[in-house]
Amino acid sequence: MSANKKLLVLPGDGIGPEVMGEVRRVIDWMGRRRAASFDIEEGLVGGAAIEATGTPCPDSTVEAAMRADAVLFGSVGGPRWDKLPFEQRPELGILRLRKDLGLFANLRPAVVLDPLVDASSLKADVVRGLDIMIVRESTGGIYFGEPRGVHTGPDGKRTGIDTEVYTEDEIARVARVAFDLARKRRNKVTSTEKANVMQSGRLWRAVVSEVHQAEFPDVELEHMYADNAAMQLCSRPKQFDVILASNLFGDVLSDLAAALTGSLGMLPSATLGAVQPSGKRHALYEPIHGSAPDIAGRGVANPSAQMLSFAMLLRWSFGMEEDARMIEAAVEKVLAGGLRTADIMQPGLARVGTAVMGEAILRELEKLAA
Repeated sequence: MSANKKLLVLPGDGIGPEVMGEVRRVIDWMGRRRAASFDIEEGLVGGAAIEATGTPCPDSTVEAAMRADAVLFGSVGGPRWDKLPFEQRPELGILRLRKDLGLFANLRPAVVLDPLVDASSLKADVVRGLDIMIVRESTGGIYFGEPRGVHTGPDGKRTGIDTEVYTEDEIARVARVAFDLARKRRNKVTSTEKANVMQSGRLWRAVVSEVHQAEFPDVELEHMYADNAAMQLCSRPKQFDVILASNLFGDVLSDLAAALTGSLGMLPSATLGAVQPSGKRHALYEPIHGSAPDIAGRGVANPSAQMLSFAMLLRWSFGMEEDARMIEAAVEKVLAGGLRTADIMQPGLARVGTAVMGEAILRELEKLAA
């Protein structure tokens, strides 16, 4: 069996190596039971890369990502590196990968699975059946705009500067991703910005409207100020289908939407680049829960988000829809059976650790594949 799927695995820091280890078991299982072989290379990123190379994302990692068909990312960061200068922070590893690979469209689903309805902070009838996709622009905006930095003036006082910058091409390409996704879902896009107080927001609204009118008139489009969108997510979240947002607002809104589902430990993400003339598309997949240094190394982390990120990888990078659905179904069946890691624990259910949850998912995969 030849391995024609090149996969770069970046476990990173904190709980990253633990939850990635459970996904590696699923990859091995697929090689045995699904005749799906991956050519896997493992690399360094974040704090682990700083310790080994002095930089959060060495050139060797970027080069390996360029060669790969997809990147499966764990998590970065932790208190060990908190006092480093800004330009050496572990979190800059993921920002460099997004920028160098041109990964401009971040897809963050917020789905409430039936077994976790009662884990949400909102009432069950408000979140039951919730299925939102947030499309966040991820290579522009205030995280990359210039000028930026902390400057000390003649009076000795410091000024912090971050600049929100967007070109119409950057806005148009991520808008197309959102509209195309909506066509495959419930055919509605809510574009969020602050056009009332920000010039970049005015351009965002104008360009999204132009792309909609010229290319996607069949998709319903509404515009909403980002602060109102945050309020609406907490009051009537099921009104949304696809939410389109800038880098900053997408970061905030996706974490807020994640809270509605009951746990960051359940949510995957994908960040996609443009389709190249060769047909190849750089892509990176990661859970959104972060490195959780307070529980790292204790074997209690929830591997579900990393598993579901791998399912997104199978779907978006390799077109393996059946396998992706199988992994998603296995995760839901384990939850329906009453197993819970600490982050999603509910009264009367069985609390388990990372390895037991991973093993349970593998058992459900075996049943589904039989």
